[in-house]
Amino acid sequence: MATRRQTATRGERRILIKGPRVVLRAPHAEDREAFLAATRTSRAFHRPWVAPPTTREAFEAYLQRNERDDFEALLACERESGHFIGAFNLSQIFRGGFQNSYLGYWAVHGFQGRGLMSESLQLVLAYTFRTLKLHRVEANIQPDNAASKALAERAGFRLEGFSPRYLKVAGRWRDHERWAICREDWRSAPRRVR
Repeated sequence: MATRRQTATRGERRILIKGPRVVLRAPHAEDREAFLAATRTSRAFHRPWVAPPTTREAFEAYLQRNERDDFEALLACERESGHFIGAFNLSQIFRGGFQNSYLGYWAVHGFQGRGLMSESLQLVLAYTFRTLKLHRVEANIQPDNAASKALAERAGFRLEGFSPRYLKVAGRWRDHERWAICREDWRSAPRRVR
């Protein structure tokens, strides 16, 4: 039986959703060099917030993880240029009575501050609530990561709590704030992607 991602033909860059300036698509093996170049040049920008794949082996593991039903990797690309601008990962997708996922994201250095990640996050939420039919999305963000917290807040996420030493990032257990949004809140927000 084919998984949901195996149905795309080899080399096809499956567009999942389009916005005015951004498209979201699934990652493919052909993305490896551009992806790794972006994560390597953004390494200092990401530290200590996230540690995206920076090696061939880590990228291959990322693609393999994306074949699972409980994980969805979404690459954000600029529509006009096709440049890779960031990534969004929906992990631990739970079904049944929970219908929840955890969201992680990061921008490629040089593309921040232009509203592209805000548009991308709105597309992620549209895809999550409409296509995946989830009810709730939670983003865990380190307290000092002002840019990520502002992005979540602009998208309609609400602060739900604080978790000390919640996630191990870059080799250290780090405190995180829990931000979440439910489908009903997203549907009533004035700036969602239609």
